[in-house]
Amino acid sequence: MEFTHLGRTGLTVSRLCLGTMNFGPHTQEADAHRIMDTAHEQGVNFFDTANVYGWGENKGRTEEIIGSWFARGGRRREKTVIATKLYGGMGEWPNEGRLSALNIRRAVDASLRRLGTDWIDLYQMHHIDRATSWEEIWQAMEVLVTQGKIIYVGSSNFAGWHLAQAQEAAKARHFFGLASEQSLYNLLERSLELEVIPAARHYGLGLITWSPLHGGLLGGVLRKEREGVRRVDERAVARLESRREQLRAYEDLAAELGHEPGEIALAWLLSRPAVTAPIVGPRTVEQLHAAVRALDVVLDRPALDRLDEIFPGHRTAPEDYAW
Repeated sequence: MEFTHLGRTGLTVSRLCLGTMNFGPHTQEADAHRIMDTAHEQGVNFFDTANVYGWGENKGRTEEIIGSWFARGGRRREKTVIATKLYGGMGEWPNEGRLSALNIRRAVDASLRRLGTDWIDLYQMHHIDRATSWEEIWQAMEVLVTQGKIIYVGSSNFAGWHLAQAQEAAKARHFFGLASEQSLYNLLERSLELEVIPAARHYGLGLITWSPLHGGLLGGVLRKEREGVRRVDERAVARLESRREQLRAYEDLAAELGHEPGEIALAWLLSRPAVTAPIVGPRTVEQLHAAVRALDVVLDRPALDRLDEIFPGHRTAPEDYAW
């Protein structure tokens, strides 16, 4: 396993982050425990979750599964950098969601109980809260750091100017502010290159990327379609048809390079200078092993140039669309 620092922090994390969103809805507890054990065996020390995972009436279930795994001992908790999130509503009553100081206080205590731990390594805001001031948010987060309940604060799904707002407000309070930003970024979705990535690099934030295979479209979907292995769901059909020629060229390139398409997609993200770790969300141990193999894929300059030809990216704004 390769390791790096999370942004400008001294925190060492693996280059792959284990996503746990499937734990509960799609992966049963015993299988989730095996996946997490395998992740440690492979050197993955960075796990990501959220208080809403489990979804619907089972919100919080994913954190509980991780907590039951921690409770098995063997230094599982100490060997894991655990990241969780708050924002989404956990109930129907007022103040059971978003980023008010009241909800931040309640949400962190609830996550700590479900995870069965005394502290959260990276506490992430799952979405910007336009109704709550940064003064209120940072004051609440400072209290949690002082209490030892969290160590670092991260954001998720923020725009570039949200990152600037957050960091300038933190700077005025002499507070460390954000350590990371978690966003959608992959070969098919590169809009982060306009403003989010430049802002993250300017402020020294680690970039954690979700959906590295874009819902499976970058995982060899056309080949699986031909082989009858995968049936594309109705929601993905339109996306697949609009990108079919790109995906065909991409899968042909992967075959030429001698790697699985999913390995190429992850290797490309790992080659991006702003990316700390892509989040991989395996439903099985076998899928985790497949993701880890991407660490051995080296994309040379010609391969990277061909990927840019197939999936054009963006220059930093405003040069991308203005002189």
